[in-house]
Amino acid sequence: MSKQNGLLVGGVDGGGTTFKCCISTPEGEILQSERFVTAGPEDTIEACADFFARCAANGQPVQAIGIACFGPLEIDPQSANYGSILNTPKPDWSGFNVRDELALRTGLPVRVDTDVNGALAAEMAWGVAREARSAVYVTVGTGIGAGIYANGDFLGRPTHPEFGHIRVTRHRDDIYPGACSFHGDCLEGLTSARAVEARFGPPELMEPDHPGWDIVACYLAQACISLTLTVRPEKIVLGGGLLLAPGLIDRIHEQYTAMMNGYLDLPDAAAAQLIVLPGLGDNAGLLGGAQLALKSVAGQ
Repeated sequence: MSKQNGLLVGGVDGGGTTFKCCISTPEGEILQSERFVTAGPEDTIEACADFFARCAANGQPVQAIGIACFGPLEIDPQSANYGSILNTPKPDWSGFNVRDELALRTGLPVRVDTDVNGALAAEMAWGVAREARSAVYVTVGTGIGAGIYANGDFLGRPTHPEFGHIRVTRHRDDIYPGACSFHGDCLEGLTSARAVEARFGPPELMEPDHPGWDIVACYLAQACISLTLTVRPEKIVLGGGLLLAPGLIDRIHEQYTAMMNGYLDLPDAAAAQLIVLPGLGDNAGLLGGAQLALKSVAGQ
């Protein structure tokens, strides 16, 4: 596949707040993109289909579409429910098959995977994890999830990890009961954007020196330690809206180093080299969808 052969693919980043669609080249160059508010499932998928129809009418037809989608999600291609959203608190989305519905509306082959698996695939192809043989992408937004790649494939196949629901040790100053409707004070329940807002107000309005950021960094550092000690990845990419907070990644590095306390003989600079922000920024999930589509075209 090369840029000269005119191949174009479609990528969809299906989030709980917004759906984003793009037209991409095989090299990860985004030619067109559009964002939609995540409304009801039928209306949201119809908006995506309309985007690809308009692009095709304007001379940019795609050969396949990939969806990097929020979950929990059925990602086993052998399952009769492949592409279905599983039990989610998002109203009306449980049981909805995003893959089948978009394929029906566009007449194109559609492949689906989790948003974090997609984002990690894009970062390993075009972003900050290009040289890594093993890597993790953790998204910290409305929810928390992780895609983990090692030994030549994504871990958890034919399902996927639910890393957002691991247990963490509470920060000594944190009395918040937790936002997770299943587990209360799991990682997602204590560290997701909605958990942060419930304690401190909108994260985007918190000052960089707000003490709440130390609490957030404490939990995310613990998450990175869990990944280090179980998977030993070469890169841990932390994405999602919460990581846009100025200085948060530096706090995570500091707490990670302090909590590791010299174990594994890692130098102090190791945290900054291991735990990084996405190289593709807000487009990681979107280009993850494009990566899925490229694999579909290639028959992989």
